[in-house]
Amino acid sequence: MDRKEAIRKYKETPRPAGVYRIHNSATKKSLVGTSLNLPGVLNRERFQLENGSHPDRELQKDWKEFGPDAFALEILDQLEPKQEASSDVTDDLQTLLQMWIDKLVESGEQLYPMTRSMLKK
Repeated sequence: MDRKEAIRKYKETPRPAGVYRIHNSATKKSLVGTSLNLPGVLNRERFQLENGSHPDRELQKDWKEFGPDAFALEILDQLEPKQEASSDVTDDLQTLLQMWIDKLVESGEQLYPMTRSMLKK
C-alpha cells in the first residue's frame, strides 16, 4: 500500500464518538462532554490543561492546584459507528450526555461549570 492510499484509509476510518469525563479525584468534581472524536478531544483537553489554556477556569485552577495526578480523563460511553457517511449522531450524543449528567449528579458528584454549557437547549 502506498502512502496516499494509507492516508486516504486513515481519513475514511470513523472515529469513535461518545461521552467523556475529566474527573478530579481530590474534589470529586467532573467535567462531562461529548465529541465526534473521543481520542482527539481527550488529547486536546489534556493539552489545554497542561498549557494553562482550558476554557473552564475553575477546572484549570484545580489542575494547577492539585496537579495532573489528581485527574482522570476517561471515556464514559461510546456510540457504535454507523455505516452511512451522512449519519448525524448529534441528538444521540446529547441524549447520552444528559443521561450521564443525571447519573453523576444523582450519585452526588459535582460538575464543573462548562459541563452545563455543553447541553444544547
